[in-house]
Amino acid sequence: MEQQEIPAVQSEREISPLELLLVLAKRKMLIFFMTGLTAVASLVISLLLPNYYTATARVLPPQKDGGGGFAAALGQLGGLAAAAGLGGGFGGSAELYASILKSRSVADAVIKQLDLMKDFETTTADDTRRKYANVVGVKPGAKDGVITITADHKKPEMAAKLVNATVAELGRKSVQLNLAKVRNDRVFLEKRLVVVKTDLKKAEDELKSFAQQNKAIKVDEQAKASIDGVARLKAELASKEVQLAAKRSYQTDESPEVMVLVAAVDRLNRELHALGGSGSGSGEGIPAVGNIPNLALEYTRRMREVKIQEAILEQLTKQYEMEKINENRDTSSIQILDEAVVPDRKSKPKRSVIVLLSTVCAFFVSVFAAFLLEYYAKLPESERHTFRKLKQQLITFR
Repeated sequence: MEQQEIPAVQSEREISPLELLLVLAKRKMLIFFMTGLTAVASLVISLLLPNYYTATARVLPPQKDGGGGFAAALGQLGGLAAAAGLGGGFGGSAELYASILKSRSVADAVIKQLDLMKDFETTTADDTRRKYANVVGVKPGAKDGVITITADHKKPEMAAKLVNATVAELGRKSVQLNLAKVRNDRVFLEKRLVVVKTDLKKAEDELKSFAQQNKAIKVDEQAKASIDGVARLKAELASKEVQLAAKRSYQTDESPEVMVLVAAVDRLNRELHALGGSGSGSGEGIPAVGNIPNLALEYTRRMREVKIQEAILEQLTKQYEMEKINENRDTSSIQILDEAVVPDRKSKPKRSVIVLLSTVCAFFVSVFAAFLLEYYAKLPESERHTFRKLKQQLITFR
């Protein structure tokens, strides 16, 4: 008897495909009604949705090795041309310019220019900024560095205006930031030039006084060459130290530019140490010191100080002139690859996708509902009573 009951129980638990199809056929009107009603409703709703148009612009931020022929020509003025940053502008990566585009100052300028509070039908500045951030999208390129700016709007003309106004404001903001940076460098150099001119005048007066007291002393040509080498190195060292101090006034020690300047200063110090000889580290660089009379040695030291100050003054003056040129440049360094044009076709809503997805989802929901109703219909009366009690408890908030 037990061996005969086991297959019977297993057969009761098995559900054949024909039984499933029978349930679907039995509830076909429910499935057809729910699916058809959803398809019609989604079609009507999608037709009622307004069309949105997307305008797109692409800009290229200034490259790190920028500057072009103009900067290269001025770079021939001296070794500090590259350090002056002429042509490079504000610089920075695509992510930096994308952050500027997303800043509150850019948003406020575009909102004021296009009177977006009226267009967006908002009452507060915060609501307008949030709506602007939702409408205007910014995406920096990971590989090529090109920044893509998009805007969605019901009016295609307004979408193009939003993008072009945002790009124009980015150009104005980059010029403003660049001028502020160059102005800080120029002010720092002005102060440094005053100090160097004072030091040069003092060195010249001391050399003149020493020469008048001790008559003119002629230093041999080898000593002069050595002095010129030391003067060149110290001038370069002083200029690097000035650049380093200028960078540290608004950058941290972890900045790549600061780290490069620190390495350059260390290298120049080692070269001066090597020229000094005898491990003295004084950096005098005068050959056969013991063979030069004390008087000539003192004269050489004073003459070397004058040459060093002259070289420092020359280099700083070149850099100062280039900073003045940069300060008078009021053009943006970003390049507009594609301006936004009025779009001809809508970008959304995609009505066919909305109707298709809604219809498919409704079909599966209706099939699930058909099986659920069939299961409920086959429940014993005792379980139906329990199901009704569960339903009553779910809808009762007591």
